[in-house]
Amino acid sequence: MIDVKCSKRFLVPIFVALFLSSCGGPDAAQFLDDALVGEHRTPAYAERDEFRHPKETLLFFGLKPESSVVEITPGFGWYAEILAPLLSANGQYYYTSYTLDEDISPFFIEVEKAFKEKIELNPDIYEKLTWVHFDPSQPAFAPDGPVDMVLTFRNVHNWAKAGTAESMFTGFAQALKPGGVLGLVEHRAKPGTPLEEQIGSGYMTVEYVVQLAKDAGFRLDASSEINANSKDTTDHPGGVWNLLPNLRNVADEDKAAIMAIGESDRMTLRFVKE
Repeated sequence: MIDVKCSKRFLVPIFVALFLSSCGGPDAAQFLDDALVGEHRTPAYAERDEFRHPKETLLFFGLKPESSVVEITPGFGWYAEILAPLLSANGQYYYTSYTLDEDISPFFIEVEKAFKEKIELNPDIYEKLTWVHFDPSQPAFAPDGPVDMVLTFRNVHNWAKAGTAESMFTGFAQALKPGGVLGLVEHRAKPGTPLEEQIGSGYMTVEYVVQLAKDAGFRLDASSEINANSKDTTDHPGGVWNLLPNLRNVADEDKAAIMAIGESDRMTLRFVKE
């Protein structure tokens, strides 16, 4: 008999493969449970689960272990730590980031370096990841052909500020198969908020996001209150960045009250490519 000893960091990919071969089919909820407790996860990231509801969110989007998935600008990899192991056996995970040209912000160079270090620390988790660099004015996200799903978390305000929101949504549609899903989470502004105010605060209206998607060839299939937060008034002086996890420019005496709010109120939308 073979004696197998392994930590949780190695357990997720092995479990996925064994489950598929022995039971004949995927169970996304179980895979997510295993990914969420993996030892490869950054402890500070795992603490955010109570606010970001990753299991419920990904199941709402319809994620399956055999899905091909593009995540748009995952940054330091909060969701990558969950998606990469979940999709490693029978799916495909695309981590996408901006092309590092001479005009790129130093922040994105820092992100690139940090995520490479994350891969080096856990090569077993990320060995099947496909890394795609793209130009936001003409993005191409799926070099191996159309995919089942595109996911983006808390990014729309950045593209609106940069003037690339329309081209990004067009890129999502081009990356997806007919009937493919665009899953989107974004900070939610009050209806009727002017666009300039949305960009300044980081909170976007549902109407704005839905119109972007419609213009790119999507229909809104469903919305969820999974990531809603009624404690968030959305009118903070420094915008969404005053809240967790940033607490940007929040005075020490105010931090307890701000932390009690939690993270931002968010829309969770599932679109389907027409």
